[in-house]
This record gives sequence, structure tokens and C-alpha cells, in this order.
Amino acid sequence: MAKVDVKIEGMYQEVLKRNPGETEFHQAVLEVLECLGPVVVKHPEYLERKIIERICEPERQIIFRVPWQDDKGIVQINRGFRVEFNSSLGPYKGGLRFHPSVYLGIVKFLGFEQIFKNSLTGLPIGGGKGGSDFDPKGKTDDEVMRFCQSFMTELYRHLGEHTDVPAGDIGVGGREIGYMFGQYKRITNRYEPGVLTGKGLTWGGSLVRTEATGYGATYFVNEMLKARKDSFEDKTCLVSGSGNVAIYTIEKIHQLGGKCVACSDSNGVIYHEKGLDLDLIKQLKEVERRRISDYAAVHKDAKYIANGNIWDIPCQVAMPSATQNEINGKDAATLVKNGCIAVGEGANMPTTPEGIKVFLEAKICYGPGKAANAGGVATSALEMQQNAGRDSWSFEYTEKKLEDIMVNIHRNCFETAEEYGAPGNYVLGANICGFIKVANAMVAHGLI
Repeated sequence: MAKVDVKIEGMYQEVLKRNPGETEFHQAVLEVLECLGPVVVKHPEYLERKIIERICEPERQIIFRVPWQDDKGIVQINRGFRVEFNSSLGPYKGGLRFHPSVYLGIVKFLGFEQIFKNSLTGLPIGGGKGGSDFDPKGKTDDEVMRFCQSFMTELYRHLGEHTDVPAGDIGVGGREIGYMFGQYKRITNRYEPGVLTGKGLTWGGSLVRTEATGYGATYFVNEMLKARKDSFEDKTCLVSGSGNVAIYTIEKIHQLGGKCVACSDSNGVIYHEKGLDLDLIKQLKEVERRRISDYAAVHKDAKYIANGNIWDIPCQVAMPSATQNEINGKDAATLVKNGCIAVGEGANMPTTPEGIKVFLEAKICYGPGKAANAGGVATSALEMQQNAGRDSWSFEYTEKKLEDIMVNIHRNCFETAEEYGAPGNYVLGANICGFIKVANAMVAHGLI
């Protein structure tokens, strides 16, 4: 380890000491800090001004009680979070996650990743994240509405189009955004569409926002393949998950000539060798809110694997689009052994450090989430632009802007990796490129 790396190791140890028990946050911080040794050699002012220490500490952390009544009249209590991590480049921007696994460490990991992801988009947005340990699964619309109204009754005071602009994430779709926006409007007496993104198309939403994360991740992988004189054409692909990100990743892969043969949910994996029926998946997941196992009842030649591991299926392109740490070292080794040449992360931090090491050592195309899945937040920022201009763009125009953003992210990551002596290493390229832009803004703003 170089001398400067020892200094950075000391900073990481301080993060561990100040944030005990937050393992996901520790993992996200370590991935970034491991890349910064050559950066602080080139920019010693970052050490002098303690930019790394400051960037690892959120500007604001909000934790609050969320009481609500279920349909039986029983009072339920959940916990709400909003971590406003860094506003050097613009208002805090990042989604809200409603899932039983949510705690402060999850929200901080997501918010920390968001700083650099938002920086990579080239758009004027800072990093933040929020959510609750509330589980919308199995709840009625009225129960979800009552929870969202209670959640927003506290959160609204911290939001604003020039301050903090949340969006959706796992467990938060158009229904939840609608209920929260309605409560914000009721409390503030302001129709302020720029305060939330992911809205309905008839009241301030943007075309392509639903498709953006999946489309963007696929565009990024396509650029990685093109850099190696390859493409999606005739590639066998796996896409974990079967929610919003997974569905539109599958759709764009099919449009680019690839064939997705498997997807999943928390109960198991559906494998359809001749190619997934995307229309059926949309019907099951978006309309009927059913489990992916029901796919096999329609397509008898498809195989449902209860509690199966999707990464055991041979493929050439893998797109983890479900949740954090879903690919471990063993899974990564299996993918490489079975002929996988490209991995694009649609989810946030879906690969463990051991898995990342396997991919990098195998020198396959590996697109980390902060670069590959930046299309979602990029299109949220485009929604903010439309709201600010009282405008509404066509699907084709918005998708082209998304594609251009993803092409630029790839190019910047690719060129940064080459500049710092690690050609083809998109982890290093994304972390350094995202960090430098934020660090320079923090230097310019002084000690705040």
C-alpha cells in the first residue's frame, strides 16, 4: 500500500468508528476510498481541506416516527428516514425506499452512492436518500395511502424543488408518489410539481421515467460492449428481479437484439430458454401484482425454480436488477466460468466486494451501479427541468436525452480509468470521475 493509501485507510477506520453496525454504508464507502489513492496524489488540496472526511459525513440525517392506522383501526408505528448527504452540485436528489430491511445504514449507503451517481450524470443535483421500514406488500390501497400521508406530514418540511427532491425506489411507485404529493400539496397549499419526481403523466410526470433505469443500464452495457467491438446481438442474458428496473432492462435488451431467458423475484426464478414473454411479465407484475411463479402456468415450456439462484444459469450478459449484495464471490465465479462477458448493475451495489474482485480479475465488462443505473435519477432530473419550464417532452426526445447521458457517463468513466492507469476498470473510472466533480465544488464553496 502506498503512503497516501495509508492515510485513506485511516479515514476509513474513522468511518467505521463513527458509524457502528452500518455494514452496507461501510461497504459503499470502502469501494470509493479504495480508488482515491492516485487522486489525492494529483490533488493534495483534497487532503488539506479534508474533503474525503467531509464527503463521508452527511450534511443532515432525519429520523422520524410514522404512526398510521390499518383497515382494522389498529395503530401501527414505522420509522422514517431522510439522509441529505451532499448538496455541493445541487438540491439533494434520490429515492425513497419502503421495505422491512430499511434502517439508517441502508439509507446512508444509498445516499452515499447517490452523490457520485448524480455527479456522473452531469446534471445539477446533489445526493440524498430516504425511506421507511414500512412494507407495502399485502397492504390495501387505503392502508398505503394512510401511511404515505403520515410519512409526508413529517417529511414535507424538509423538501422543496431547490432543497430536496425525492423520487421512488423499491416499494415506492406511482401510487405511493401520488399519495405523498397529494399530502404535500394539502399541507403547503402549493402545487409544486418539482418537489417529487416519478409523478403521473397527467400531473407533472415525465415520459421515459418508468423505463429510465432499465433502459439506461442497458445503454451503458451496450457502450461497454461497443468499446470491445461487440454488441447485444444474439447474446443470452439474465436479468434478476421482476420489478420496474428488471422489466425495462429486458425490454431494451430485446430491442437491441439480445435474448433474456430468466428473471426472478424473492421466491424464485423463472427460466424460459426460448426467451421471456415480456408482455406476460408486465401483466403479472405491473397489472395484477402476482408472483413470477405464475409465468410457468401460462408457458408450460418454462421452468420455475423455487428459491433458485439465477446466476447458476449460463449467459453472456448478466444484469443484476433486484437488490444489494445479490451476487457474491461464488456467483461471480460461476458467471465467468459459464461464459459471461458483461455485467451491468441495474440495482444499487448488487455485487459484493468478493464478486467485484472476480469480475475485475477476469477483465470482463463490469459496469458498477453508480454508473450503469444512473439513468433513473438522470431522467428524474429531466422531469425537474420539464416542471421548471412548465413543459412536457415527447417520449422520443426524452429517451434520446437519456441515451446521450448514458453514452457520456460511459465515455467519462472509460477515459478516467485510462487517465489513472487502469484501462477498462469502470469501478475506478466511475468512482474517481464522480468524486472529483463533487470535491472541486466542495473546495469552491469553502468550509461548510
